[in-house]
Amino acid sequence: MSDHAEDAFAAAWRAWHEAREQRLRDPRGWLAVTAIHWLSRAPRRFDDAPGAWSAVPLGDAVGATVTLDDGEELTHDGAVLRAGAHRLGPLDERGTTLASGDAVVEVAERDGRVIVRPRHPDSSHLRAYRGTPCYPPDPAWVLPARYAPYPSPRGEAVGEVVLHRAGSEHRLVAWDGDQGCLWILFRDQTSGVTTYAANRQLLTDPPTPDGHVVLDLNRATNMPCAYTDFATCPVAPATNVLPFAVEAGEQMPLLRP
Repeated sequence: MSDHAEDAFAAAWRAWHEAREQRLRDPRGWLAVTAIHWLSRAPRRFDDAPGAWSAVPLGDAVGATVTLDDGEELTHDGAVLRAGAHRLGPLDERGTTLASGDAVVEVAERDGRVIVRPRHPDSSHLRAYRGTPCYPPDPAWVLPARYAPYPSPRGEAVGEVVLHRAGSEHRLVAWDGDQGCLWILFRDQTSGVTTYAANRQLLTDPPTPDGHVVLDLNRATNMPCAYTDFATCPVAPATNVLPFAVEAGEQMPLLRP
């Protein structure tokens, strides 16, 4: 790679990293989460969200009810909810979001249960965040690979990405990352040492029609669970543990005590 190409590569990575940091510092992002509340059918009140909340079975799905007292308000889909009971759902994993002043309240389904996850811009966790260090961008960690789709999906997995390194073949299970992209969870020999122990993630560009796909491991990022205990993150399957150190991408985030 020429000096000019390396400079362009590094500049593109810096722009990507700065945009990523901006998203992490979003006052309604993961670092702003103050709790994860698991609902039951019995109404409960929480310190970080208005209303009394309960889970509601809806046939094969689930929903939630929030009951507001006089003087309490939430905004949902542009409508202001005031005193009384309000049904939300059916819910899926993406859920729905309500606004309460400058805070938001996420309501979503997780394994047949309902969670309420408030996010506040004055979260102590967000104030403590000092950034996510990364390995220096290195074109050597842009790896060619081949996408081998499954004849039919295996659960939510759509296929495998096959790469070769140091004379060995490695196969990583991949999921649909939307718009034709592939989403990969992986661990490697840096996990728990310089990078988050549970896993990191990588989103690829769509594979070409003949299955060629590029893994730019410089853009490997942490999952939300690296930033908050209030996330519900999947884990990488055993097949997605690489036997070498991927010294590229995000390292463990820095949080001021």
